[in-house]
Amino acid sequence: MNDIIMSDRAPEPVGPYPHARRAGDFIYLSGVGPRSRGSSDIPGVTLDEAGNIVEYCIETQCRCCFENVQKVVEDAGARWEDVVDVTVFLTDMKKDFASFNQVYEQYFGEIRPSRTTVEVRALPTPIAVELKVIVHAPRS
Repeated sequence: MNDIIMSDRAPEPVGPYPHARRAGDFIYLSGVGPRSRGSSDIPGVTLDEAGNIVEYCIETQCRCCFENVQKVVEDAGARWEDVVDVTVFLTDMKKDFASFNQVYEQYFGEIRPSRTTVEVRALPTPIAVELKVIVHAPRS
């Protein structure tokens, strides 16, 4: 059974896809960035008039990402502790990797999901980080 999951608390997807899909005992989240629901605001980002990033705070963006992911996980009926895999997309690995790891440790310290981190040239909105998460949450 595959269920589409839409959260009323997480930022709206930027394309024609759901926040997540359940397939059996797993929940697969779509990419989640540091955006605010119902707004085009991106916490921790300053844009110029053309919409290009002038400066950003990776720590603020990371915290917002984790909070948004947590909302989707909870709204899917799972717990934060059920996260088993995280894929991280950073637009500047050299500049942001250490800071990302510090914030990641605060959120996932004892949980220790598997993780892959890759650098990408750009993301769909003017952000510096995006997360893709897999959750193991057997149905009751």
